[in-house]
Amino acid sequence: MSLLRNFFRLTTRPSKRHLKVLGIETSCDDTAAAIVTSDRQILAEVVRGQQELHEPMGGIVPMLASSSHCRNLPGVITETLERARLTVQDLDAIAVTRGPGLPPCLPVGLNAAKSLAAVLKKPLIGVHHMEAHALTARLTTPNVANQPYPPFPFMTLLISGGHTLLLTANDVGDYNQLAATMDDAVGEAIDKASRYLKLDWIKGRRGGPGAALEKAALDGDPDRFGSRLPTPLSQPHKKKDLKFSFAGLKSAMGRLVEDPLIDLGNAQDVSDLAAAFQMTCINHLEQKITLALEQEVVKNKKPLTALVVSGGVATWAGLERLQAGLIDDYTITANPVWPLESLKNN
Repeated sequence: MSLLRNFFRLTTRPSKRHLKVLGIETSCDDTAAAIVTSDRQILAEVVRGQQELHEPMGGIVPMLASSSHCRNLPGVITETLERARLTVQDLDAIAVTRGPGLPPCLPVGLNAAKSLAAVLKKPLIGVHHMEAHALTARLTTPNVANQPYPPFPFMTLLISGGHTLLLTANDVGDYNQLAATMDDAVGEAIDKASRYLKLDWIKGRRGGPGAALEKAALDGDPDRFGSRLPTPLSQPHKKKDLKFSFAGLKSAMGRLVEDPLIDLGNAQDVSDLAAAFQMTCINHLEQKITLALEQEVVKNKKPLTALVVSGGVATWAGLERLQAGLIDDYTITANPVWPLESLKNN
């Protein structure tokens, strides 16, 4: 670790040279890599999806995803370096998603990152998937002063296929969890609703079953079936509960499509159902965000600077952790179940 400490002392001194960090992501079904710099530039990013592999199975199969990562990752890293016009020697650190994620998938990226960092004698940063989601806005949001934006503290809603989490980001590595799902994530529920409606997956990087439901909903009337899909936790005795729940809504959708008066061969029926389900999910999220803002801003007087909604592939938190001196040993292991608030103790 003395090598890493010496590196950190060097990189925190004033310098005109911008740090370059390679981020690697294999937590679920996307094999991805990116190179970012300390002046908030994304030099290159490459994503290899696996939709054709998983669509016939009706959802993501972890072992198939892991095998695909093993095949794709070397080429993804090579292409990322080529697009950035860099060699591995030009990198200042290696960041990688350590968790949470699928147990068969996380070690693929982590082992590659550990090996690369050790051979190059560069710092290794094991990234918490949810922290990466939370901090990505600070890399990608335009700002005149070219400083990370929004400044801390800010509120973040993390929504993805596997997570629904509302938190306050106080600093790098310092988060207060405000609300989490009691059961299913919103992305999981949306994917399941898409399968109930027998929608073909949208192809491409921004595709999948959730994108298919969103597309169908564009032509739908959410009010037609909205009354048959009640907003979760909206009953008087649960309205003030700061938590999410999508399992009941998902089950209600499953029962609704079995109604003999509904024809899934009718495009308008499908669009109206998709719109109703999507709107109900949004209403649920909005209710709980409002409740959380009342708690943090009105009751706790916290000077929040923004509300960030984020999700998708993200390892770019590695740059901020590097600059904060939060580097890891080459012996770290995958952490499929990893509470975000535990970062305060690291």
